[in-house]
Amino acid sequence: MNAPVQAVHLHRPYKQKEGGWSVAEVEALFNLPFMDLLHRAASVHREHHDANAVQLSTLLSIKTGGCEEDCKYCSQSAHYDTGLQAEKLMDLYDVLVAAKQAKASGATRFCMGAAWRQPKERHMEQLSTMVKEVKALGLETCLTAGMLSDAQTDQLKDAGLDYYNHNLDTSPEFYGEIITTRTYQDRLDTLERVRKAGMKVCSGGIVGLGENRTQRAGLVAQLANLNPPPDSVPINNLIRIEGTPLGGGDALDPFEFVRTIAVARITMPKSMVRLSAGREAMDEALQALCFYAGANSIFYGDRLLTTGNPQAEADRALLAKLGVRTMDGDTPRA
Repeated sequence: MNAPVQAVHLHRPYKQKEGGWSVAEVEALFNLPFMDLLHRAASVHREHHDANAVQLSTLLSIKTGGCEEDCKYCSQSAHYDTGLQAEKLMDLYDVLVAAKQAKASGATRFCMGAAWRQPKERHMEQLSTMVKEVKALGLETCLTAGMLSDAQTDQLKDAGLDYYNHNLDTSPEFYGEIITTRTYQDRLDTLERVRKAGMKVCSGGIVGLGENRTQRAGLVAQLANLNPPPDSVPINNLIRIEGTPLGGGDALDPFEFVRTIAVARITMPKSMVRLSAGREAMDEALQALCFYAGANSIFYGDRLLTTGNPQAEADRALLAKLGVRTMDGDTPRA
């Protein structure tokens, strides 16, 4: 019996919206009736991706704590007492053990996170070796380690790094409320260096920081107007860490989070939109809504950098319930 033909159009050519997205246009998407917004996002998603396939990435903290930045949401900032002890850069052996476990569990991309403002030159050889060795396992590689110089970017490119992650976090207008030790332009400059070097860009943000809807629209507009938009767009739902300035307060309304996923999909049709931090607190129905709205990538495994994540078995069970397959990289598996 032949398998049913699926009405999907993979790798459809993408043309950036002429003139870019204004914040008002993005906010107008946020303001659509919920069902209309989801229908539009799901339609865009099916035009550019297999709607029943999700890419799996695993994230490992290779250098935890002691970061010089003052990001008000972050457990790893040296500015706040969160009970997290600063650690040195992991040994290559331990990184490779984790990478092999991730691959055995079904992940296709291995993301390494280092809590630095910017890597020091003495770390670059170690980072390059990690990238080469993880890539040799047959995994896509991604690294997030703060700002980069031109020379550092070129060195990582030469090592074979596939993706570099550097989130914008929030809109330019709200940014100063969250971070004061690094400018918004610093972030944009790093992304420009990554793109110029020929690596893929992974960049997204965090919602639930206390921003309003206009400011959430400002973040999405910034991402969508990068030329081209990021290849991967992680959308994080703030995890409130005791000891940080944002450790208290109310959680973002779940429907607003789904709206954010949908608007990201509409404005960045070709990008992989990833459910990232905060997924542990989402029930299966909410995650399913996010997949329908256009999310097609998840962080997969037991931990993110310093916080929990839905366990791999629970993820596999959910995907099976939904009839969702996993991808080999960005290409759906047979």
